[in-house]
Amino acid sequence: MELTATALAKLIEGTIEGDGTVLLNQVAKIEEGTPGCLTFLANPEYETFIYETGASAVLVETGFDARKPLPEGLTLIRVSNPYQAFANILKLAIEDRQYPVGIHPTAFVSPKASIGAECYIGPFALIEDGAIVGDGCQIHSHVSIGRKATLGKNCILHRHVSIMDGCRIGNECTFQSGATIGSDGFGFAPNQENTYQKVPQTGNVVLEDQCEVGAGTTIDRATLGSTFIESGVKLDNQIQVAHNVRIGRNTVIAAQTGIAGSTTIGANCMIGGQVGFAGHIQVADGVKIAAQSGVTKSIQEENSVWQGTPALPIRDYQMQQITLRKLIRSLALQRIDALEQKLS
Repeated sequence: MELTATALAKLIEGTIEGDGTVLLNQVAKIEEGTPGCLTFLANPEYETFIYETGASAVLVETGFDARKPLPEGLTLIRVSNPYQAFANILKLAIEDRQYPVGIHPTAFVSPKASIGAECYIGPFALIEDGAIVGDGCQIHSHVSIGRKATLGKNCILHRHVSIMDGCRIGNECTFQSGATIGSDGFGFAPNQENTYQKVPQTGNVVLEDQCEVGAGTTIDRATLGSTFIESGVKLDNQIQVAHNVRIGRNTVIAAQTGIAGSTTIGANCMIGGQVGFAGHIQVADGVKIAAQSGVTKSIQEENSVWQGTPALPIRDYQMQQITLRKLIRSLALQRIDALEQKLS
């Protein structure tokens, strides 16, 4: 994709300051910009790079005021939100690389499956009996879509994604490589022989519209009913979502988080990496949980912030850490004083 700065500014409702005729044909980080590149400045910590960047144009906030002379010939495109505008431009660049419509000859599509219009189905993909694939979907190589599974419109399934039997996916969902949707929940019942008998997992997984699931993330099917992921949820890589979990709309969860069975996480939550949730608890809407925390009980207060294991309200956790450091320092000083007295 190659556009002038003026043409690009029109697409993102920006205003030009400088040469609007400069041609832009690639994107780059601000510290790595070269001629022909578009970059952006959203974080003030990176402002120093704008005064030495080799890029041809930079997206900046509407009110950005340069504190030093800018490189000669640098064009500014002023927008209300440079990061969001840059994300929209990246989306345009990806759309420029769409895969061709059609079914690869090595793919297996059951005659009992339904494939919508304008779909791409890549090499060695498998689509089983009764599966429904909506219009405009991209099914990449080695993807498996199970019996009676359904996909809405414009979904993207990258390599080696598995959508298991009976699972339901909404519109415009994206699955990164290796994601598994609908694997059996971890259900085993101890018996008299002191071994474990598998409990059949008869439910499914439901994802609503505009969800994204990261590479290697697994979402288990419900024992009964559905494991339910509401619209707009974004899951990072290598997350485990157990059976009968429910995650509210627009919640974002970072990598390596584990959510035990039958836990409910509210809407608009932000969960850091490597957070662990106990089973059968509820987390209120808008809650933020810091990385590596362990949530062992329900959180009822909306929009609260928690940290630590077991997780505490953020101020309580900080006070606990300050007190602990003071105690350790006090004990260390006492030991030093005792040694000094012995030496004297």
